[in-house]
Amino acid sequence: MIAKENLEFLKDIKANNNRDWFMANKKRYEQYKKDYVVLVSAFIEQMQKLDPSLRHLEPKDCMFRINRDIRFTKDKSPYKTNLAIWMSTGQKNTNLAGYYVHVEPGGSFMAGGVYYPDAPDLKKIRSEIAYFHEDLEKIVTEKKFRDVFGALDRNEDNALKTMPKGYEKDHPAAEFLKLKCFTATRKIADKDLKSKDFVKATCQDLIALRPLNEFLNRALTHE
Repeated sequence: MIAKENLEFLKDIKANNNRDWFMANKKRYEQYKKDYVVLVSAFIEQMQKLDPSLRHLEPKDCMFRINRDIRFTKDKSPYKTNLAIWMSTGQKNTNLAGYYVHVEPGGSFMAGGVYYPDAPDLKKIRSEIAYFHEDLEKIVTEKKFRDVFGALDRNEDNALKTMPKGYEKDHPAAEFLKLKCFTATRKIADKDLKSKDFVKATCQDLIALRPLNEFLNRALTHE
């Protein structure tokens, strides 16, 4: 359950994204930050029961600072307007697959996988797919995965129009190999954020991503 006060804080900071407002509402932020730790701890506790590879995680490994990195963007808004949780075998600052929860009134979602891997990692994932595409096909057609996430994310931005260099155009895994991003996403309704079973229910859905994460991590850690 996300406290009403925290959802209101996120709405208000979106409407007043400046340092003066933030400093005037510092007490609200301090309570928000405490509740953030409690929420992340609850997610970790649930997910560790479902995926033992997360057993090393602590809240600090899964949380994000509210300050935005504005060095390389035109948007100079100083603060994030969402609460995010990232749980991965490789922790927050590594390139391994994991589970992601994004809380933002009107735009919440859960997701997992690998988001736009860099060139060396993309090469590893494509190689794994080329040789073991039956494994990936089985994962994304499994009933639990389809019921929760439907399919891997695919749009004009995250997929090539033609086959990547080095692969035949008639390769049986052509549509997987064209991907540049290996994620699956499901929206979260605002009413679900307020449910007392929010954490448990979200984790029960997130765990449908475990086979996908294991496949991707197998590729990324293979020597």
